[in-house]
Amino acid sequence: MPKMLWLSRITIYGIAAVLDVALQGGERWVRKVEITERQRVPVRYLEEVLQSLVRAGILDGKRGRYGGYRLGREQRCITLGEIVRVVWALEVELDPFNPDTASPLAREVVWPALMAQLDSLTIGDLCKRVRSKSPDQTARESAAV
Repeated sequence: MPKMLWLSRITIYGIAAVLDVALQGGERWVRKVEITERQRVPVRYLEEVLQSLVRAGILDGKRGRYGGYRLGREQRCITLGEIVRVVWALEVELDPFNPDTASPLAREVVWPALMAQLDSLTIGDLCKRVRSKSPDQTARESAAV
């Protein structure tokens, strides 16, 4: 269990990056600089997150001039819960957490309930929400996901 039950800034960056790739990429490779510019995410945060998402199979990564990132699986097969677990695992590597110090209610009730909700939402669901907005709203939201 991660040390916080809310979503950290780095976790939000990870979700935003995957959603950005889903909305912008399709079969096209989306460059890291495009993601950082659209989502206003500092490169120093995004690099390790993207690499962790590639290792987990959520994203595919390609190096080089024509490289970038694209989804590793279909949008409907990538849950927010999976992204959260991958990013929180990275955060735990950087700042180890002792689960024995967590609140028993948080560990046994709140955390499972939160993850069940996140596991029920897919990147495909979020893409549908963004695309169902008016063109002006969609442009604003995809630029600020």
